[in-house]
Amino acid sequence: MKENKISHILMIVSMIIFGTIGLFVRFIKVSSGELALYRAILAIILISGYFLITNKKINFNEIKKDLPILAISGMAMGINWVLLFEAYKKTTVSIATICYYFAPVIVTIMCPILFKEKLTIKQIICFIASTIGLILITGFGDMSSGNSNLIGILFGLGAACFYATVIILNKYTKKVAGVERTFLQFFGSLIVLIPYVIFTSGFNLSLLDSNGWIYLLIVGFIHTGVTYCMYFSSMKNLSGQKTAILSYIDPLVAVLISVTILEETITWVQVIGGVLILGFTLLNEIKLNKDIDKDSKKKVVYLNDKIVK
Repeated sequence: MKENKISHILMIVSMIIFGTIGLFVRFIKVSSGELALYRAILAIILISGYFLITNKKINFNEIKKDLPILAISGMAMGINWVLLFEAYKKTTVSIATICYYFAPVIVTIMCPILFKEKLTIKQIICFIASTIGLILITGFGDMSSGNSNLIGILFGLGAACFYATVIILNKYTKKVAGVERTFLQFFGSLIVLIPYVIFTSGFNLSLLDSNGWIYLLIVGFIHTGVTYCMYFSSMKNLSGQKTAILSYIDPLVAVLISVTILEETITWVQVIGGVLILGFTLLNEIKLNKDIDKDSKKKVVYLNDKIVK
């Protein structure tokens, strides 16, 4: 019971931290690609330390068949970060985050094609409702900032597409899970991020002031390294239903920060669109298993996929 309570707290704290990442990204004056690269490197350093302290080891002989998929999913994760960070710069943090949470909807549509899974009536309803929400955000949103807002929305949706790719590829990795899988994916992200930064913005760490350095270290060490470890550690002791519900603290925090601290505007139409996307995505992710556990005599609830920034 005590372990579950601690896991509950860790999950809440990790979701709150994930929800604040857009605030810090806004004030780091390097390109989105460069920021994504430094995020991966700093997280690799921190998680390596975590492995040393806990004496965790990755059995590469056991997972060697999964390594190519992990590399590809890592590259998709790197591109996902670049697009998400660019979305934060082009539109509001709240809209970028909500668009990003369209990823599970994309997964829902792709799974019947890739895994021969049948779409249920509930999934079809959730897809239609979430799509209507997206239309409300993109078609009737506040376009006072011109094309920049629409471009930011497209970057957010692009990030969602690449994160959906990560989710789908993860379904093919059977022997790697949690922190170990993400750690290897971070290495995979370097494959695409290093050449991308070299041939685009280059390296501009010298342009960062003291605050910029602090924010960069927070994004790399706290938002990625520490929070990923907290997130995956807490998941082991929580039910899928609790994980699903608590994961939506992230976008709620992002919206609150966007409106209150960054003083970004959001229309009522956009709010309705966001509620449709987040609400029906959550409903789609929570599935009731008809098999009843003999000990608890309760329905088992599990989560399909999770969003991790």
